[in-house]
Amino acid sequence: MISVSDFGRVAVLYGGESAEREVSLRSGAAVLGALERSGVDVIGYDPADGGLVGLEALAPDRVFIALHGRGGEDGTLQGALELLGIPYTGSGVLASALGLDKRLTKQVWQSVGLPTPESLMLEPDADWDDVIARLGLPLIVKPVHEGSTLGIGIVDSREALVAAYRDAARYDARVMAERFIAGEEYTVSLLNETVLPAIRVEVPGGFYDYDAKYISNDTLYHLPCGLAAHEEAELGELCRQAFDAIGGEGWGRVDVMRDADGRFWLIEVNTSPGMTDHSLVPQAAAHAGIDFDTLVCRILAATLTNGRT
Repeated sequence: MISVSDFGRVAVLYGGESAEREVSLRSGAAVLGALERSGVDVIGYDPADGGLVGLEALAPDRVFIALHGRGGEDGTLQGALELLGIPYTGSGVLASALGLDKRLTKQVWQSVGLPTPESLMLEPDADWDDVIARLGLPLIVKPVHEGSTLGIGIVDSREALVAAYRDAARYDARVMAERFIAGEEYTVSLLNETVLPAIRVEVPGGFYDYDAKYISNDTLYHLPCGLAAHEEAELGELCRQAFDAIGGEGWGRVDVMRDADGRFWLIEVNTSPGMTDHSLVPQAAAHAGIDFDTLVCRILAATLTNGRT
């Protein structure tokens, strides 16, 4: 039986310097509050204030990573914590690096036969007509290393494709185009060995962008998701395989589209998902009977057994 005293002193890392800083601040505040309510000796820390030197000075026994995007979710922080000998939540170095790189994630999935839409890397001098010929219209344009749908656009013309590329390139030097899957959007959260209930996301505006994720109250989250039991089991197993394929550990979330023929397509994986009041992992956990404070403690408890000491 794990006691809160087993955790020792915990530092919740949030904020950072990525484009997802504001979301991370909200996630971190929620996690910090949960651990305080649970009686954990916990302190919040923003790496933007003092970097690794400041974190080391706090002498934490373990770290809860509530950072999103580059510098927190991409393997760099994970590698630094391993060098410092500080256990941390979530996936390790390799899985974190793969998970934030949408292109490499897709290549791993393709290598093991998992379904994911075809994609192409884009360059400033790309043959835009060839991109359209290969992927069709509409298509999706994405920065390779951003989350929270930052810089993502759906385009239905050559002119829109060029504009979307330029917009995405403001966020990342590497930009990709992806075949558009028309259909229903699902997300599946994973907690240690448990596949949590799937959520079907419905956006009145049709696109689950940053505002729909974190600001709008119009986005609908269907729990139960509406799939037949065997379909939800199929979806859950697919997401488990997708998470395992990149070496994911502890907790995470996999986003999926279902086309008109009922086929599931893997879109991306999140190794440090949001924990805000709009976030999907807490919603799925609550539907499974796991309240927010318990969820946070279960995520943290994995640091006692994942071998990173």
